[in-house]
Amino acid sequence: MSQMPQLSACPSCEEPLESGDLFCGACGYDLSAVPARPATSPGGSAAATGQPSEWPLAPEADSSDTPAPTHLPTDLPGTDSAGTELAEPDEYPLPAPEATAVPKAVPAPEAAADPRTAAPDPTPPGGTKLCVACRSGRVDPDGYCENCGHAQPRERDHMEQELDTVAAVSDRGLRHHRNEDAFAISAAALPDGSPAVVAIVCDGVSSATRPDEASLAASRAANESLQGALPRGTHPQQAMHDAILSAADAVNALADEPTSAREHGPHQNAPACTLVGAVVAGGLLVIGWVGDSRAYWVPDDRSGPTVRLTEDDSWAAQMVAAGLMNEAEAYADERAHAITGWLGADAYELEPHTASFKPDRAGVVVVCTDGLWNYAEAVDEMARAVPADAAVRPLHSAQVLVGHALDGGGHDNVTVAVVPFPYAPQGAGSA
Repeated sequence: MSQMPQLSACPSCEEPLESGDLFCGACGYDLSAVPARPATSPGGSAAATGQPSEWPLAPEADSSDTPAPTHLPTDLPGTDSAGTELAEPDEYPLPAPEATAVPKAVPAPEAAADPRTAAPDPTPPGGTKLCVACRSGRVDPDGYCENCGHAQPRERDHMEQELDTVAAVSDRGLRHHRNEDAFAISAAALPDGSPAVVAIVCDGVSSATRPDEASLAASRAANESLQGALPRGTHPQQAMHDAILSAADAVNALADEPTSAREHGPHQNAPACTLVGAVVAGGLLVIGWVGDSRAYWVPDDRSGPTVRLTEDDSWAAQMVAAGLMNEAEAYADERAHAITGWLGADAYELEPHTASFKPDRAGVVVVCTDGLWNYAEAVDEMARAVPADAAVRPLHSAQVLVGHALDGGGHDNVTVAVVPFPYAPQGAGSA
């Protein structure tokens, strides 16, 4: 049996610990759940783009709002706004420290009862919430166990959702005290009755104020925008562009606080997040993004290449695009993951990135935050991490990918959506 790591400070809130502590006295973190430090850094290799797929161009749509023609993966620019100055590595000042709830006192351990003579625990009343730590104590309205005092997981610590054609999973990870990611998945119908599938994933910027609120507002606003535009017949790529703008408006609105609120936190910055989304509709795969959350194409049969469909809005990506560094040098720099594009009131001029594809085979789209791709950055690593049956078991596959990140160290929140892309060969019809 492995020993519990000896820690000097809580990995969740950094409160000093004493020898033998089982729970953090400040935030209630379960210290027995702290994994051993990984032997190697999860960062490792730089992102690879793989060989270009020979995907045919999508047909032009006959409407006035038709966006640019479909792109191949190798056509994607690093940024849509040429000549934009690089952001400084530290975009945001650190927010003021949050107040931390003090857990209730943990009762002294009692002598273990003889299981042969002890009376069985009474069945709790219906609807009673039991502690996730001791599995016997009831949880009080404040979110703490009445038996062992353990702080209970919050609703957003782990979320799962599955529809017929898409699934998503989000987890707090093993190092953060809250989940600042959010997602939205949904289905819609085009005017001709054919289905459309939507997946939006957002990652709150931790150095900004209220990042969890920003990601939630952005994911909901983008999803609602697409749900309104696709049934009206708006081209999916144009609909994705407009959805990102709607998400930006929702995050900007969070910065419009009352004057009294700003007086209590005058140095707080505006809420901010990244966004990546995918729409499968009308035989097209449409991707949109701002920031460093990513989308990967993984074919079912693995006979074709796995392709990264997005280019990060990050310091490293811009160094590589400018020819100032190669990928290995750029991603080894401590500034590599400083983002140069985001949604928020203090963002630079927003120019959403969008691209459309028409795959020639069946596969899945993996839409994720950097909490996953930090542990599967190269396309071949992502291909190995995605289960072979991902197209028919998207929820299971999303769970496996989140587990992959947690097994790798779980240093960040992890959110993954898996979207199958159906492919009907030419001439195929119903029997």
